[in-house]
Amino acid sequence: MTIRLLRTLVAIADTKTFSAAAEVVHVTHAAVSQQMQTLEADLGIALFDRSTRTPELTPVAHQIVAKARKIIADYDNLVPSVLSDGGLTGVITLGVLRTTLTGLTPRAMAALKSKYPEIGLHIRPGLTGPLLADIERGNLDAAIITKPHLMPVGVLFRELTQEPMQLIAAVEEPGDDPIKLLKTRPFIRFNRNAVVGTLIDNWILAKRIRVTETMELDSPEAIASMVHANLGVSIVPDLAVKPLEAIPVKRLSLGPDAPHRTLGLVHQENQIKTRALDELYDALMGVIRSTSSRQKSVPE
Repeated sequence: MTIRLLRTLVAIADTKTFSAAAEVVHVTHAAVSQQMQTLEADLGIALFDRSTRTPELTPVAHQIVAKARKIIADYDNLVPSVLSDGGLTGVITLGVLRTTLTGLTPRAMAALKSKYPEIGLHIRPGLTGPLLADIERGNLDAAIITKPHLMPVGVLFRELTQEPMQLIAAVEEPGDDPIKLLKTRPFIRFNRNAVVGTLIDNWILAKRIRVTETMELDSPEAIASMVHANLGVSIVPDLAVKPLEAIPVKRLSLGPDAPHRTLGLVHQENQIKTRALDELYDALMGVIRSTSSRQKSVPE
């Protein structure tokens, strides 16, 4: 039994098919099949129910996969765990929300790399749900997400900031009443599969506002572009760290009861790259604090 065989088994568990797993581990379908036969022989048990059209993991295989994830994580972090630098010269695989890609993430990563140039960064954008699943599976070291209602066991959420939702409209839009605009203008919906999308939908339902949905997008830049072109209005987070070149739109407060998202950094509690992730968190908080200080110093 080797780490390579365990990686392939985990890839099959994540992707559900041998073909998809082959792409993940960069081998052929035939090689995946051969590797699993070897692993079954090594362990002396059947890992797959081959009576179905697509082989499925047996109950005992699911238990082995759970153990294999920890073994792989420990193997990958073997060197960082014994070095005094705590992994500050290794690679951090970081998942991020698309809403942070043009503001918080690049500024914080620049600060981190300036302090620790030997750290490598692999950035993967996505939604909160899939990113959190990848944290559980050990496919990511950490991720910047919106806090969900329930956190998985063994995953630590470290709060970064809270961002209220706001309504955005075209600059030439004469009205300033967000409720009236939502009722009378086409509504550009934030992806309902995102935690933010759910927060917005729940607020609209609680306010009993009937909107006329015209499109659904998960890119903040795309939403702002559509609004800028006067194709409708939308509700988006009021970002703690704004993009360097934001698309010009009118931004209106939703009032004191506006929904807000809690942005945070998540990683496994038993993550070995402790110091590296602490430095990552500090870099993120440093950017947020400096941005907040600059905004407060600007006279109204």
